[in-house]
Amino acid sequence: MLFNSYVFIFLFLPATLAGYLWLARTSHGYAAAWLAVASLLFYGYWNPAYIGLLLGSIAFNYTFGLWIARAHYSHAHASNISREKILLITAIAANLILLGYYKYANFFISNVNNITGAHWNIGEIILPLGISFFTFTQIAFLVDTFQGKVKEYRFVHYVLFVTYFPHLLAGPVLHHQEMMPQFNNPKTYRLDWNNLASGLLLFTLGLGKKTLLADSFAPYANAVFDSAQHGNLLTTYEAWAGALAYSMQIYFDFSGYTDMALGIALMFNIRLPANFNSPYRATSIIEFWRRWHMTLSRYLRDYLYIPLGGNRRGKFRRYLNLWLTMLLGGLWHGAGWTFILWGAVHGLYLTLNHIWREHCSPHINFSLPTSLDSLLKGLLTFVAVVTAWVIFRAHDLASCASILSAMYHINALPISFFDVTHGHLLPSSNLSGAPLAKLTLLSLLWVWLLPGTEKLRLAPGNAALTAVQAIAVSFFLCLAIDQFGSYSPFLYFQF
Repeated sequence: MLFNSYVFIFLFLPATLAGYLWLARTSHGYAAAWLAVASLLFYGYWNPAYIGLLLGSIAFNYTFGLWIARAHYSHAHASNISREKILLITAIAANLILLGYYKYANFFISNVNNITGAHWNIGEIILPLGISFFTFTQIAFLVDTFQGKVKEYRFVHYVLFVTYFPHLLAGPVLHHQEMMPQFNNPKTYRLDWNNLASGLLLFTLGLGKKTLLADSFAPYANAVFDSAQHGNLLTTYEAWAGALAYSMQIYFDFSGYTDMALGIALMFNIRLPANFNSPYRATSIIEFWRRWHMTLSRYLRDYLYIPLGGNRRGKFRRYLNLWLTMLLGGLWHGAGWTFILWGAVHGLYLTLNHIWREHCSPHINFSLPTSLDSLLKGLLTFVAVVTAWVIFRAHDLASCASILSAMYHINALPISFFDVTHGHLLPSSNLSGAPLAKLTLLSLLWVWLLPGTEKLRLAPGNAALTAVQAIAVSFFLCLAIDQFGSYSPFLYFQF
């Protein structure tokens, strides 16, 4: 079920919220169970067959979590350390095997066939929505249980922690310490008009970002990347137009989803962690990753980079760990060489950024005004991010090389190696003129100048302000709903 759909806005959300508040008057446990069941129905609306997969994953990880916890708190703790590790490794391996089968099996077999000339075929495997998110969430729970950090094991709360529908399909990646205490808090189950109004405001702004901005950029981005896939030679203008269009599309698509997820959760008095903080305002790649998909960056740091050794084993090992973390982060986004290359490029970006900060910046002084220095750093970071988005969005390495060569006039890129034939894009008029220029300019002004939605707050008790906001929200909500048309999933649903 999509947030930007009639059935969600006019049926599922109001019915779920009403049932939750009504049951909460009788029992907090009933209200939590209602929300968990509603979340499963939300997930099953796409394909009911995968509810069983999700429930099986939950039952498996919850059981292993209990076993690990019992071993951890056993009186014979010293003798149980090996048993804890065996349980943890077994559970993590099972999760990764499940994720690997659904997400990477076809990719692996396809590459083996290409290299060996074999003809292996296991049939088409449909990727269950949200499998990366609910798998990563539960692996973190298992690791934290092993480390003795988990304090609460109520099954209904665990089910709700994993399935809670605002985050289930595209994040944020949740941490049990952020969610479980909220499910135990009596205030979570009381109607809070300020939270309801603030949540509706966030939801409406997110819906507007998705339907009015992200979906408006999609035709331009698709035209360029589809043309490159078909082997057509792009002009520099067309390549940059497509790259910027996709950069704006994924920005407003993911920002919109994040706003909607946080807004929906707030209506239920639940606060999800911040996941998006105006990343295109970053003045370095390091800062970009502190602002973009913040909970994924945190997860990769805590459960991959630090276990690999972090920065504790010398600078070379630190940079290698950083690069491996981003490489695997790219692979997490999708089964394709473009995602792997995108992760490798960002790993290189981060390594160069750290080397510059530590070894070059302290000894080089350009004597630039602070504002100009920030502007130049911001533009350089933005161009680097846009360039990497081309790799991320391209259908394959061939079309990626074609677009980048057009953007930067780099004839040395191995286009011919990938058998790209050169033709011509659609008539350039399809990508030129006032509509695209106006949309891009307004969007850039939005992301660079306007305050992020994470800073928006309603003023409690201010009736005039509340009335004005209610009118504005109603108008904006109607405007966004009016744009509903063809099926338009959020981009991160694919990862």
